[in-house]
Amino acid sequence: MRKVRNLLVSLTLASGVLLAIGSAPAQADSIRYAYYFQADCYNGGNLGIQWGWWTSFRCEWGTGGGNFWFLWA
Repeated sequence: MRKVRNLLVSLTLASGVLLAIGSAPAQADSIRYAYYFQADCYNGGNLGIQWGWWTSFRCEWGTGGGNFWFLWA
């Protein structure tokens, strides 16, 4: 029984790797951080681009409630 389970786990992992190779990564925007100041939001977004964490970003005031600037990337 243990060999069968190990075989199933191996096959599952191998199929996941093959699917990951053939598909493009998802680029859905999500909130990355919340800032008190607009300038900090833009600085954080630009640093994320420089460091290769994302390719674009936007800063929005009060998205999701609160008095913050939210960095979406």
